[in-house]
Amino acid sequence: MDNLTHSLVGLMLARVGLNRLGVGATALVIVGANLPDIDVVTAVAGRLTYLEYHRGWTHSFALAPVLALLPLPIWWLATRKRSARLKAFSYAWLAVFAAILSHLFLDCWNTYGVRLLLPFSDHWYRLDWVYIVDLWIWGILLVGAVTPLLIRLVDSEIGARRGSGRGGAWVVLFLVCGFIALRGALHAQAVTTIESRLYDTHAPQRVAALPGPFAPWRWTGLVETERAWHVVPVDLLREYDPDAGRALLKPELPLPQESAVRASQTGRIFLNFTRYPYWRAIPSPRLEGGTLVRVSDLRFGLPEESPFSASFEFDSTGRLVREELVGLGGKQR
Repeated sequence: MDNLTHSLVGLMLARVGLNRLGVGATALVIVGANLPDIDVVTAVAGRLTYLEYHRGWTHSFALAPVLALLPLPIWWLATRKRSARLKAFSYAWLAVFAAILSHLFLDCWNTYGVRLLLPFSDHWYRLDWVYIVDLWIWGILLVGAVTPLLIRLVDSEIGARRGSGRGGAWVVLFLVCGFIALRGALHAQAVTTIESRLYDTHAPQRVAALPGPFAPWRWTGLVETERAWHVVPVDLLREYDPDAGRALLKPELPLPQESAVRASQTGRIFLNFTRYPYWRAIPSPRLEGGTLVRVSDLRFGLPEESPFSASFEFDSTGRLVREELVGLGGKQR
């Protein structure tokens, strides 16, 4: 999920009780809710490196207890006069650790996914239920964040006793969980709908229903058949038309360049990340007799518009002479 969602969930977790774990606990929880995204520092080494490590080690259960220690030295320096005991330090660590776990679970709900079991497994866990920036979740959390402030403002004007906001925070978290559960039910319905049809007389070999940021009943269907990929809009409020989308034909034979692509650094990293790769080979615009192989991830749009794709250029002898991440920068050679 995006960092605004993580921050607001952290705020709600603080209000339901984590803020009682010690001095500055609210700030620690909000920091902890964003801490796994510290892997953004790997972008200094290039965007290819970032793609390799994003949502990897810092998003794993194994590293979470260690990661929770990172903000504590700064917290201790700021609060040492009031929280010098080991018990206070332990409670502060617990607040950060709980917030990190909330980040990991939230990242499981979307299409991008997360590698929770590193270093034991490099498997990506993803449910495809929620778009990476979900405006409905934003709305629920923002209302939950602002409402107690307005109530306190009114209470201060009339001299009423101020509440802790704990009950409201619980309601907000239950609403978010309920909305995610609704998205899960709608996702299952969308997958069933997609699987029930033929595509150009071919049965689906693999299907996916990908969420969008707006209407929970609208999905993008991905269907792999023997001969093609089909990208089809799915509106659960209307009759499903399997021919309404676009068919992307697969190469008739395995590309002779595929093994070289998979052996390259860019190919290894990109294909480990890619979930629904679409391969194309066209004549090279630069090299006479050469071939340009492009691989895109259909999770993120059609090949011509996807921000997640890779390009590999071969000369007339079949030697890989250039590789890059298209739309992400990355390594060229």
